[in-house]
Amino acid sequence: MMSDAALMLGRNLRHTMRNPTTLFGSLMVPILLLLIFVYIFGGAFSVGVEYIDYITPGTIVLTMGYGVASTAIGVANDMTAGIIARFRTMAISRTAVLTGHVFGSVLRTVVCVALVIGVTLIMGFRPAADFVQWLAVAGLVVLLAIAITWLTVAFGLAAKTPEGASFLTFPLVFLPFISSAFAPTQTMPAGVRWFTDNQPFTPVIETLRGLLTGTPIGNSGIFAVGWCLVLGLGGYLWARALFNRDPVR
Repeated sequence: MMSDAALMLGRNLRHTMRNPTTLFGSLMVPILLLLIFVYIFGGAFSVGVEYIDYITPGTIVLTMGYGVASTAIGVANDMTAGIIARFRTMAISRTAVLTGHVFGSVLRTVVCVALVIGVTLIMGFRPAADFVQWLAVAGLVVLLAIAITWLTVAFGLAAKTPEGASFLTFPLVFLPFISSAFAPTQTMPAGVRWFTDNQPFTPVIETLRGLLTGTPIGNSGIFAVGWCLVLGLGGYLWARALFNRDPVR
C-alpha cells in the first residue's frame, strides 16, 4: 500500500513540475493581497500591533486555501479523463490513488506557506515564537493542510467537470476573508461577528497568531485542532464513499 501511495505521489509531483503555473498561482494571489493590505490598507487598521504581525497568520491560512484548490481540479481531471477508471483495474491499492493526491497537495501547500512566511519576514514580520512554538505552528499547518486537502479531493470526485470542482473549492478561499484574518472580530457587526467567531478558520488563525507572537492562545488551540479533525475525517469519509461508488460520468 505504501509503495502504491509513493508511486501516486511521484505521479502528482511530476505533474506539478510540468505545470509550475499551479504553484505560481497559489503563491501570487496571497502575496499580492499581503502587499495590498499591508502597504495600502494597513494604515487604516488599529490592531494594537504592527499590521504585518497581525495579518501574517491569516495570510498563511489564505495561502493554504489557494494551495489546495488545484487538487480538486486535478482529481476532477483524472475522473473525466478516465484515469481513475484505469487505476481501478490495476493491481494497486484503491486508497493509494487518493492518498497520492493528498500527499502531493500537502507538500505543495507547505512549500507555499514557507515561501509566503519568507515574504512576510522581508516585509518586516518579526515573530516572537520559540522553537517549540514554531513546531506547534508547523504541526497545525500540516494538520489543516491534510484536512482541507481531503475535502478538496472529495470536491473533485463529486464534481461533474473540472470547472465545477473549482467552484466547489470557493468556500476554502473565501472563508478566511470572513474571519479574524484581516481585522479583529470585535470591530464587526454582531451577526457577522457571531459567524466569524464560529467558523472553522478563525480559531486556526487565532492559534497561529498566538504561537507566532508569543501571546496566550486560550481555548483557540482546542477548537483549531477539533475543526481540523472534523473537516479531515468528514472529507476522508466522503472521498472514500465517492471513490468506491460505480463511476458515472
